[in-house]
Amino acid sequence: MSEKRIFDEEISIKEKIEIRIKKPSMYMVIIHNDDYTSMEFVVQVLVGVFKKQVVEATKIMFDVHKKGSGTAGIYSYDVGITKINQAMNMCEESGFPLKLTLEEE
Repeated sequence: MSEKRIFDEEISIKEKIEIRIKKPSMYMVIIHNDDYTSMEFVVQVLVGVFKKQVVEATKIMFDVHKKGSGTAGIYSYDVGITKINQAMNMCEESGFPLKLTLEEE
């Protein structure tokens, strides 16, 4: 007995897969002015946590002092939260009530 073949040709299906990678949302770390935190401490936080040069840190500190707030940096969500936590630890150790927030860019 011979076997019958129903399909004699091989069918191939090609599917084009398109992958799109979305850039993560970016967030601004904002430092807010208060009546208790010293200007020198704000500069220390900007240099120590946010890795700013002293000149740039001083400019941001004056924005905080004169305008009420200043941008410490723009980061992905996880990095921004980590930097805020590091700054808050410095504040607790030094006894300053500095307020930092994260705002979507």
